[in-house]
Amino acid sequence: MARIIHLSDLHFGAHDERLVEAVHSEADRLKPDLVVVSGDFTQRARTEQFKEACLFLEQLRERGHEVIGVPGNHDVPLYDVLRRFLSPLTRYRRFVDETLCPFIELPGIAVLGINTARSMTFKDGRISDEQVEFIRETFARTPTESMRILVTHHPLFALKVGDEVTPAIGRQELALDAVEDAGVDMLLAGHNHHAEAHVASDLVTRAGGALVVQAGTATSTRVRDQAQSFNLIDIDDATVTLTVYAWERDRFAPADAQGYEWKEGHWKLEPAQEAAH
Repeated sequence: MARIIHLSDLHFGAHDERLVEAVHSEADRLKPDLVVVSGDFTQRARTEQFKEACLFLEQLRERGHEVIGVPGNHDVPLYDVLRRFLSPLTRYRRFVDETLCPFIELPGIAVLGINTARSMTFKDGRISDEQVEFIRETFARTPTESMRILVTHHPLFALKVGDEVTPAIGRQELALDAVEDAGVDMLLAGHNHHAEAHVASDLVTRAGGALVVQAGTATSTRVRDQAQSFNLIDIDDATVTLTVYAWERDRFAPADAQGYEWKEGHWKLEPAQEAAH
């Protein structure tokens, strides 16, 4: 069995320190095998904001937690035009991780992060031909019995958040082909500040059976229709339990739990929960 805490959109520089402290407390209590951060560590990619993000990560690791993360569009400078186009992720590499597409294998899981933040697209994300091949090649080297998890900041799919539809990642078809070819079981992303889960084929017919898991913002004061939250993902062979921990007054509390079982090439909600939906 493996346990993952999935955080996203920390936005240091527009964060609430109470939530930061609560995330540390919950991580200590829940004892995950891995903490995944799906981008937007900072609000405006400023040095002092990256220093705060760096301290947050250092404290997680000092407490014994394994951490993996990817950049988000907010980790690329917006107003510093020269830095945006000439060295967009220099500060990220210095303070967060030199590797923009990190990979980790733990018992039962193989987790690959892909950088979807681009200087030219500003808010939206994109994937490259090289990254598509990297996905295929990396997961081809992992045991077939491992749960294969792909982490991006931008969701691969168009998703509705309130009255707005956020666009799919650029070059979506290439990304979906790579996900299918590589046998990816789960897609973790953020960007929308909205926690939700779907089976990929329910979003795009040709997308296959991967479980699409979106995280809300964990520590930012910038929310959209939902309180701040993070995901707890428990993996046990062919079953996954996804629990959303949402902020309630002064603590994170389990607000929603969904169980999924792998059957006939895709994830299915467990029968009792399927009836409830």
